[in-house]
Amino acid sequence: MTTKNLKVIITLGLGLALTAAGCSKPPKTDQVLPDTAASTGQNATGQDTTIQNKDLSFDPQGSDSGNISGLYTIHFEYDKAALSGEARDNLQKDVDFMKAHPNAIVQIEGHCDHHGSIEYNLALGERRAKAVRGYMVNLGVDGKRLTTISYGKEKPLDSAETETADAKNRRANFVVQSSK
Repeated sequence: MTTKNLKVIITLGLGLALTAAGCSKPPKTDQVLPDTAASTGQNATGQDTTIQNKDLSFDPQGSDSGNISGLYTIHFEYDKAALSGEARDNLQKDVDFMKAHPNAIVQIEGHCDHHGSIEYNLALGERRAKAVRGYMVNLGVDGKRLTTISYGKEKPLDSAETETADAKNRRANFVVQSSK
């Protein structure tokens, strides 16, 4: 097998792998597909699903962006899912936000630093997100309005492998999904 043939095979294999992983080009912006409905603000039947409160300052990056006034990212200690006093204080503010926006449905994302395996960090991120959700439910937020997901170490805010970067990455943040 020649080097040229090998390059073609590798290129084709990489293209197939990226397509299978969902890395194909996005649909045209004028299309409304059922699986992309949430991002377009319409459901499959064309009904508006955007947040009704215009003062929400919606940002698809969520509380990590700092652009959603009233939603605060929660930080954790190394290898912990326990809520610190500062985290509980910020969660009270997040609960106040949820009460001020009664139609908001929020996803809580659990994140970790670069230490540990992918599997371990996915589990730790899930415990962090569930700890935040549980605390908010105990403070009166309807659990149906809160979903959780773990990204483990896959979505760092800071990719440097320093203690400062790790501290930023050990977090749970909020992304407004839709309204009821």
